[in-house]
Amino acid sequence: MVTATFADPDGNRFEREIVRHPGAVAVVPLHEDGSVTLVRQYRPAVDRHLLEVPAGIRDVDGEAPELTARRELREETGLVATKVEPLVGFYNSPGFCDQETLLFVATGLEAGEAAPAGTEERWMEVVRISLDEVDDLTRRRVLVDAQTLIGLQLVRERPRSPA
Repeated sequence: MVTATFADPDGNRFEREIVRHPGAVAVVPLHEDGSVTLVRQYRPAVDRHLLEVPAGIRDVDGEAPELTARRELREETGLVATKVEPLVGFYNSPGFCDQETLLFVATGLEAGEAAPAGTEERWMEVVRISLDEVDDLTRRRVLVDAQTLIGLQLVRERPRSPA
């Protein structure tokens, strides 16, 4: 966290504490049958387990965001994608943090071996749900984090190719 000084349009100076973040990726693993793979993991900041799309920090210097998304997908779920496409980029909490998350959809999924890293990932559970369950899971506050809600909504709006 840093303290930064800014000037408003009238020239008045003010300070704000800003969290600097290297950025993140999140990926919606979309299966041919219209289901998605999510992960359930403990999030200390909110002291609860959350059901989320696979995601991770862009902490490898020079790594392209698509490669980070592929790596996080494999590490957290064991899935390997034939195709990874960008959906959107967004600022998570621009009132105090500069974190930008780049959201992808992954298709052409094949099972591989997961490689969890860190305490939270070691205990994470991989869960597959139907996109038809999203509204109910959202209403029941099972799905509550922004990147998952945004990603699932965008994927649901995508035209589906005929089976």
